[in-house]
Amino acid sequence: MAQAALRPTIRGPTFIRLLARLAAMDVAAPGGSVPDRLGQWLDWKHALSLAAALDGHPVAHEASAATLDDLPAECARARDTLRAAIRNETLLAADAAAEPDFAPYRQACLARQRAMQSTTGRLRGRLRDALAQGSADAARLADVDAVMEVALTPREHALLANVPALLERRFARLRAGGTPSWLDTFRRDMHGVLLAELDLRFQPVDALLAALHTHQEPSS
Repeated sequence: MAQAALRPTIRGPTFIRLLARLAAMDVAAPGGSVPDRLGQWLDWKHALSLAAALDGHPVAHEASAATLDDLPAECARARDTLRAAIRNETLLAADAAAEPDFAPYRQACLARQRAMQSTTGRLRGRLRDALAQGSADAARLADVDAVMEVALTPREHALLANVPALLERRFARLRAGGTPSWLDTFRRDMHGVLLAELDLRFQPVDALLAALHTHQEPSS
């Protein structure tokens, strides 16, 4: 009880807090500023590319109003489709047949992760293309995001690749506990983790959408 009382509150994105809870881990607050941490993640080639994007002078182009108007709806539809696929996953249904082994859940998790990665990557590229057709500042932002995606995607993939392993350990602990409803508990946990990962993966898309809205000139 004393240890539980002393356990610090885990703060940060819902996705991180869920994984920490499933893994029974304490997550310390990140140290250092964001620029300091980015400096540790970016190698010199990425740093040079980022500096070039920040210092560049992109040429403004006239954006297609139809394209700009369609993008928010396209992003919303894509997000809804991914969310529905998670919610309708057969293995996570309450009345699904009991699965004694984790392997089917691993495959389902990987399939959902691949779909999220593919969709958000495509949308991010589409949004950058739209920004590049706008003002010089918008085009510069698109260049910066392209550099950051190349630099940080490998780190993101490495971290998110741990999700199936964490879920598998949760599956094993719950099954060993012998509680009659252990599988329902696991299904709820996996469902929550995948939805939280979806929100996490959409953060760059949401940021680019907000930037596009900010830089979009009002129609006359």
